[in-house]
Amino acid sequence: MSNYKPLTCFKAYDVRGKLDEELNEEIAYRIGRATAQFLNANTVVVGFDSRATSADLAQSLGRGICHAGANVLDIGLAGTEEMYAAVSEFGACAGIEVTASHNPINYNGMKIVKQCSQPLKDQEFSKIKQLAEQNNFILSKHSGSVTDNRSAARNMYVEKIIGFVDLSSLQPLKIVINSGNGAAGPTIDALKQKLEEKNIKTNFVYLHHDPDPSFPNGIPNPMLEENRSATADAVIREEADFGVAFDGDFDRCFLFDHSGNFIPGEYVLGLLSKVFLGKEKGATIVHDPRVIWNTIDVVSKCGGFAVSSKTGHSFLKAAMRENNAIYGGEISAHHYFRDFAYCDSGMVPWLMIWELISKSNLLLSELISERKQLFPSSGEINFTVADPENCLEMVNSLFASRATSIDELDGLSMCFENWRFNLRKSNTEPFVRLNVETRGDEVLLEEVIKKFEKILKKV
Repeated sequence: MSNYKPLTCFKAYDVRGKLDEELNEEIAYRIGRATAQFLNANTVVVGFDSRATSADLAQSLGRGICHAGANVLDIGLAGTEEMYAAVSEFGACAGIEVTASHNPINYNGMKIVKQCSQPLKDQEFSKIKQLAEQNNFILSKHSGSVTDNRSAARNMYVEKIIGFVDLSSLQPLKIVINSGNGAAGPTIDALKQKLEEKNIKTNFVYLHHDPDPSFPNGIPNPMLEENRSATADAVIREEADFGVAFDGDFDRCFLFDHSGNFIPGEYVLGLLSKVFLGKEKGATIVHDPRVIWNTIDVVSKCGGFAVSSKTGHSFLKAAMRENNAIYGGEISAHHYFRDFAYCDSGMVPWLMIWELISKSNLLLSELISERKQLFPSSGEINFTVADPENCLEMVNSLFASRATSIDELDGLSMCFENWRFNLRKSNTEPFVRLNVETRGDEVLLEEVIKKFEKILKKV
């Protein structure tokens, strides 16, 4: 029966909404049925994060998928990247992960991909939204079934991610792992077991390890500075070699050195670029346009090719496919890998850093200290403004005449002789987001930040 009502849980790239108000089990059923019907799917992978409502939403999704005539491969409690891996490795037509990642506790959502774990195009996502809103589905001649694929999917996934590193080189470094009471804990347990089966010694220190839908230690989002102290303090207390913290569905990992210092994303991007270019000479690396000079310098010196892409997973993945890039990264801790179906993984980066530290016998801080001196950066600074569009136009008029280059690929980027900035509008809030970088000049960096603070506080 048609029951047309706009679904506000459909955002720019994924489904996300307030529970009961914007997203519930009935809407999940419709989304599952719409996805399977539109993609003419035979098999759909379904996984879910550790939130209290995620398992029930996944079950409703599964009913909708089955009523559309498709089969469900149930991978249970899993990270988003485990869903990506299952879609690719098991040849499924689509995959849906029920997750709200780092959103507030009264939210939930879904990430949807099609065959080969490819992101949906805008028009495909819009069509699924329209079908779910109309709630007037084609009657299937048969109903699909649900297969419990949890054990096989996790085993396959763990084998896949450890294939990115030379296991024989891994030293038993002491590593603090903060799962944030999200989905990562059980996957880390499976990874540890697999490594020990292969006679690799581990020395993991767990923090907030068990999934807990009440999130007693706060919503896991280490991108926020106030959420980093637990990991940093544990690294110092345990005298660990480095630390790792995950968000709720662990498709992002955040790194801390042996002194508990947070490692900004652009320097992780540079490290991983160097590793991949050591494996494949002349390869292409894709990066987002917010902070770029360190990455471009590393890639150039290693004989690779750097390609800039608009921020966002669908843009990065498309640019990587187009350029056959071996690796892509965003400063927001999303890292994408050609040999992981061009998808993002939060597990592969820290495993590669473990390998890098083991082989180099250098501290993580030593691996990036020169890069931070060569290209200091501000980190992302948010400014609340009444009119973000007008704000960008005003900044453009102030600086354009002195810029050596101007780029509007994603927001407004301008280069000058010794410094550069990128200013972007938020998709969801009245913010503009500023990133500044310089060529080896910390004093200039502070001067530019202060200049922008004066300008943007007047807007």
